[in-house]
Amino acid sequence: MQLLRQYATLPERFSTPLQSRPFQAPLLIALNEPLAIALGLSPEWLKSPAGMSLLSHGLRPDGLPSVAMAYAGHQFGHFVPSLGDGRAMLVGELQDLHGQVWDLHLKGSGPTPFSRRGDGHAALGPVLREYIVSEAMAALGIPTTRALAALATGENVLRETLVPGGVIARIATSHIRVGTFQYFAARGDLEALHILIDHMIERVYPELATSPNRALALLETVVRRQARLVAQWMLVGFIHGVMNTDNMSIAGETIDFGPCAFLDAYDPGQVFSFIDQNGRYAYGQQPDMALWNLGRLAEALLPCIDPDTDSAVKMATEALTGFDDIFGEAYLAGWRQKLGLATEQKSDTTLISRLLTLMHRSEADFTLTFRELCNVAQTGKALSFLNIFKDQAPATVWLQDWQHRLAPETISAEERALAMKAVNPRIIPRNHHIEAVITAAVAGNYAPFHRLREALSHPFDDADDGLDQPPAQHEQVRNTFCGT
Repeated sequence: MQLLRQYATLPERFSTPLQSRPFQAPLLIALNEPLAIALGLSPEWLKSPAGMSLLSHGLRPDGLPSVAMAYAGHQFGHFVPSLGDGRAMLVGELQDLHGQVWDLHLKGSGPTPFSRRGDGHAALGPVLREYIVSEAMAALGIPTTRALAALATGENVLRETLVPGGVIARIATSHIRVGTFQYFAARGDLEALHILIDHMIERVYPELATSPNRALALLETVVRRQARLVAQWMLVGFIHGVMNTDNMSIAGETIDFGPCAFLDAYDPGQVFSFIDQNGRYAYGQQPDMALWNLGRLAEALLPCIDPDTDSAVKMATEALTGFDDIFGEAYLAGWRQKLGLATEQKSDTTLISRLLTLMHRSEADFTLTFRELCNVAQTGKALSFLNIFKDQAPATVWLQDWQHRLAPETISAEERALAMKAVNPRIIPRNHHIEAVITAAVAGNYAPFHRLREALSHPFDDADDGLDQPPAQHEQVRNTFCGT
C-alpha cells in the first residue's frame, strides 16, 4: 500500500500534524471490501492489527503524522473564522487502480488543535448513519464521499448520556471545502489562496490547468458541479440538513452526513435537523442555500480572479448567474426521467408541479409514489398508485393527463417502466430504519445494520424485504442530530 502525503506537504498553515492515540479495544463493524480492493488495499491487511491502527486512529505504516485540515465556515449564516478538523484527520491520499488519487479521512478519531470545546470523538450512531447514507448515495449514482470502514472504539463518549464511541474511515476526491478558501481569505492570505487553487486543479480539475484565469475557471466548475449535485439530491428526496460552507465540497461531492435525512411524506418545507430551528436548510431551500454558499466562495476568490475588485465582482457574478440555469436543466431533465417522459414538451413543468402539489396535500410518500408510478407504466393498473393519495379524484385526473402526455411517444410500456425503475429507487435509507439499526447496534446487535446496508446497495432492484415501506405513525422520525 502506498499512502501519499500531498495535502500535508502544503505550507504548515494549511494543516496541523497530529499524534495518534490508540483506542482501548477497536472493533471493525463494517469494511467496504469492494471499495478497498478498488483502492488497491488488501481487505485482509486492513483487518490486521496494522490495518486496524490505520483505520481507527490514523497510524500510517510509514510513521508519518496524519493532519487536521484548517478551514473556516458560515454556520447557519454566521461566519466562524477558524473551524478545522475538530474531530477528524486526513491520514493521506491513496492512488486507486486507475491512477486516481483519493483522500483517506477519519472522523471521530480524537481531539485536534481545532477541537475548541469538543471532545474530538464521535458517537457510534452518527458513524453508522454516515456509513449507511453515504454508501446509499453512491448506489443511487450521486457524487458523495464513500465509507471505507466503520469501527466501534471500545470507549464511551458523553453526549446526553454515555454512549459507545465510533470512527468512520471515509474516502473522497478531496476534503477541501468552501470554508477552506474562506479561512485564508479572512486572513488576507493571497498566496495561500493561489496555492489552494493550484492544488485543487492539479488534484481534481486538471482540465483547468491551461485556463487563462484559473480562479474564475475553478469557480465556474464548482458552480456547475454543485448545481447538478443539489438537483440530484432533490430528485431522491434527500435533505442534507446542515449546508454550512464548511460542509460544501469543492469537488462537488456530498460530504458530512450529520443530521441528514430522506423525505417520507413530500413537503418542500420539511426539516429534520434539530439544530435547524428556522428551516434554513429545508428540503426546498437547498438550491438557494447552495447558491448562497457559492457566493461566499466567489467572495473568497475575488482577489485571485482579478486585482481590480469591480472587474472581479462582475466576472464572479456572471459565474454565479449560471447556477439557476444549470440546476433547472438538471432538475427538469431528472423529473422527465422520473415520469418516464422520453420527449420534451413545455407543458411538462406544469405536469410535474401539479403532481408535487397533490403529493404535498395528501402527504404522499415521496419514494413510494414514483415507484408505484413505474408499476402503472408497466401494467396500466393504477389502484396502488391512487391509494397513496387521500383525495383520489384529482390524482385520477392527473394520472389521465400523464397517460395522455405519454400517448404520442413511441417507446414501449416495458421500455418506459424499465427506464423509470432505473431512476426511481425502490428503497432509500428511511429515517426509521436508520434509527432502528442504530438502536440495535448500540445494544451490540449489528445484524440489522448489515441487512440494511446490503439492501441499499441495490436500491433500484425489486425485492420483498419490507424495507421499502413508509413508517407507521409511531415510527416516524421527527428530528435528526449531528452527533457532536
